[in-house]
Amino acid sequence: MLPLPPVTQALILANVAAFCATVILDPLLTTLFALWPVGTSLFLPWQLVTYAFLHGSLGHLFFNMLGLWMFGSELEQLWGRTRYLQFYFASVLTAAAAQLVVTGLAGSNAPTVGASGALFGLLLAYGMLFPNRMIMPLFPPIPMRAKVFVALYGGLELLLGVFGNGSGVAHFAHLGGMLGGWLMIRYWRGQPPFGSRRR
Repeated sequence: MLPLPPVTQALILANVAAFCATVILDPLLTTLFALWPVGTSLFLPWQLVTYAFLHGSLGHLFFNMLGLWMFGSELEQLWGRTRYLQFYFASVLTAAAAQLVVTGLAGSNAPTVGASGALFGLLLAYGMLFPNRMIMPLFPPIPMRAKVFVALYGGLELLLGVFGNGSGVAHFAHLGGMLGGWLMIRYWRGQPPFGSRRR
């Protein structure tokens, strides 16, 4: 059992509180805080962040918070609070941007909710920083190295995003979160497409 560091704990509590509030006040909270496509009259700038605290079901919330605990706890301990928060919200924002592009191209008017994009960013970081760490995913329950797990999930999300039309799952938001996480790590390392090396 990994300890629950303060930022990860706060994020989990905020997501749980938002879910409970949504049960009571929906559809008002969904209208105001879910990520609506830019082409609709419901899009508001703060939704680029607030959507990541709303969830469509208890199962959606549970699995996202489980992933946040599993991968986020160790990353927060490694990076510290400030860098961890920077990384988390960079993934939230790039996931939102990717989803807005996809919904715009598809002409969709459906809102997006959930912390999954941020979780996929954390998952990518875990695979990059601990590539040979053995983990036991829930699906499939087969021990594998973190880098293999990340590659499989990233590839699956791409396939489902391209061929899984109508599933209601924001697969490209997940990929956007992974892209944001990858770019953030490259930025910190001073690697292309960024300039001078950073600490």
